[in-house]
Amino acid sequence: MTTKKVERRIKIKYRIRKRVFGTAERPRMSVFRSNKQIYVQIINDLNGTTLASASSMGLEAMPKIQQAEKVGELVAKKALEAGISSVVFDRNGYLYHGRVKQLADAARKGGLNF
Repeated sequence: MTTKKVERRIKIKYRIRKRVFGTAERPRMSVFRSNKQIYVQIINDLNGTTLASASSMGLEAMPKIQQAEKVGELVAKKALEAGISSVVFDRNGYLYHGRVKQLADAARKGGLNF
């Protein structure tokens, strides 16, 4: 059973996904934030394939904001290695502050354009 908070996020997510679409030239960078970890994927929606991904699963213990920053740097590095320089950011219904904002800023600093 879902809570009202989760239902609200899912409604926001669908509202965002109506407009955000990833192509081969400009794939979608989707963020998922759980209570303990943060995950990010770069997705080509035309083929339905994941081009690059990163998560905080293998990182050492540190505050979650710093984990998000490391994941942002890591995904930017992997994307540039795969030949991806610009993406469309999909915050997945989460508010753009805290860990999501830190991840996005670190990815921009790592060389991704969005």
